[in-house]
Formats: sequence, structure tokens, C-alpha cells
Amino acid sequence: MDWSLIAKLAIALAPVLVLLVVFERLDVFRLVSGGSVAAYAAIGAALAGLSYVSNAHVMEGLPIGFTDYTRYVAPVIEETLKGLVIVGLFATDRVGFKLDAAIAGFAVGAGFSVFENGYLLTIFPSASLGVWIVRGFGTAIMHGGATALFAVITHEFTEHQAHKQGRHSRLYPWLFAPGLLVAVVIHSAFNHLPGRPMLAMVGAMVIIPITLLMVFAKGGATAHDWLEHDHEGHAALLADLRAGRFAHTDEGKALDAMARRFPSRIAADLRAWIELQLVLVLRAEEVLLANERGEQLEVGAVELADFHRLDDLGRRIGGATRHAIAPHLRFSRSDLYELHMLRHRASGGRHPKPRGAG
Repeated sequence: MDWSLIAKLAIALAPVLVLLVVFERLDVFRLVSGGSVAAYAAIGAALAGLSYVSNAHVMEGLPIGFTDYTRYVAPVIEETLKGLVIVGLFATDRVGFKLDAAIAGFAVGAGFSVFENGYLLTIFPSASLGVWIVRGFGTAIMHGGATALFAVITHEFTEHQAHKQGRHSRLYPWLFAPGLLVAVVIHSAFNHLPGRPMLAMVGAMVIIPITLLMVFAKGGATAHDWLEHDHEGHAALLADLRAGRFAHTDEGKALDAMARRFPSRIAADLRAWIELQLVLVLRAEEVLLANERGEQLEVGAVELADFHRLDDLGRRIGGATRHAIAPHLRFSRSDLYELHMLRHRASGGRHPKPRGAG
């Protein structure tokens, strides 16, 4: 057994994986399941393989040397590929808070780096231990941190957009540009220091973990405040809805005017669908707040039955109706994320396809 190769493998892969576990454990709300973290890492690894093929083809067609390519072109390709995963998570309401954005981003980058370092180790097994120390403690953490910061910055811009345009603001492409730019700059700056590998490694080891720990500290407090505030608001809305007071609000009047255009059966299903979705959002917030306190609320058959009923109601009122009433509902992307989280837990960790909810 080649113990030297095993040591190189451990140093090349372990630092970023250990840091990923640490970040996942810092998530007191348990926003991202272990299975999701593994899935994001696996996607990142697949993207690393794709980036090698892409880089090889692009580099052949550009009249620049390898050094300039790694500084100015490869960072754009690789960060864009990793960033597409984060864009998909935002577009499908799979990101609700900065905490889970950071974890998802770091997991994608970690998977990317694990594949990259593992692949390079098979090609250059005789490279010195110092090379793998730099790659394990430097390059790998850089990959994870760059994608995590892309996700965090994107979350900040989407939240700002939601405050300006309301809860159902659109995800414009430019919202992703600042985070992508930061990720590319970090990656490029790291690749500008091939002659000073220790400086690059120490910079990645110190700056990225400290920055992400600050995100976790502030993000945890923000998530707590947001959850408590929204839980109170949703509880009051449900009480108003059941007592008939909601009908006298602007949103209620708009929904009633819309409901009168439909047959009475559809109108009744519409009101039931709105109320049930609100009940499930409240339950999701209760679960998250309990997780923060270190408690574990049972989620299972009751919630799953409610989701099945929600899906049935959603099919009966139709997608066009759901789309038309969405601007009048008080559900944000974070609320829709909470619904996804609760559905996932109620199904025992499986990912059932939503059929009409949200």
C-alpha cells in the first residue's frame, strides 16, 4: 500500500470536506439535509468533469498561453458552470435564507474541488506533498468559498429586489451578475499567484472561512428574526381569513373579485387552497423555530396528507388561476422554500414532485 499516495489524497480532499461538514453543522435551523448536501457536491463533481472538457476545447481556439488562460478564461467558465446550479436553486425556490444559500454554494464548490484534485492526483501521483497541501487547503477551499459567496451575494440582491417590487418579484438575470463577478475575481486572483502558492493558500484558508462564518453568524440572527416576524404575520392572516376579516383588505377584495368570475365550486376550492397553503407555511415555520431551539417536531403523515390535498386543490383550480392570484397572496420565495422543505421532510426525505402547490 502506497502510504504516500494515501496521505496526498487525504490532504487534497479532506480540508474542504471537513469545512463543509462544519458549515452544515452550524445550520441550527437544519435548512439543508445531509442528502441535499451530498447531491449538491455530486453535481459540483460532475461540473468539474464538464469544465475540463470545456476548458480543453476553448483553450485550443484561443491565441493565449496556458497561464493567461488560467487567470482570465478558466475562472469565468468554471464559476459560471458552478453558478448555474445556484441559479437553478433560486429559480425553483430551493433557497430561502443566506444560510442555506451559503451551504449549497459551498457544497457545489466542494464537490467540484474533490473531483478536480482527485483527477489531478491520478495524473500526477508523484507530485510533492507540498503541491497537495496547497491544492487541498488552498484551491479546494477557494472553489467552495467562491461559489458560496456567489450564492450569498445573489440572495442579498434578490431580497433587495423583493423589498422594492413586492414578495413576488421576478428573478432578473442581472441579479446574478454581481455574485458571479465576485466569484470570478476571487478565482482569478487566486490563479494570479502560481509563484506564491503559500500566500494563495493562506489567503484562501483565512479569508474565506472567516467571511462565511460571519455570514452564518449574521444570517442566523436574521433568519430567526424573519421567521418570528413572518410566523406572527401568517398566524394573524390565518385568523383574519377564518374570521372573514381578510375579505375587507385590499388583497381580500381583489381575490373575491377574481373568485366571482369562477363557478362556485372553483371559488370554494380557491379559498381552501389559500387557507391550506397558509396552514402549511405556518407549520414549516414552527418546525424551523423548533430546530433552532434544539427541539424536534414530528413531521410525517398529517403534513403529507395536507400536501396531497393541496395538490388536488391546485389541480382543480388550474395553473392559470394560481398564477393570476399569486401577486395578491402574501407568500414570498422564502415561504415557498419553507413549503418545499416541509414537503421533503413529510415524505421522509424523498423529493416528491409538487403538483399544483405554490
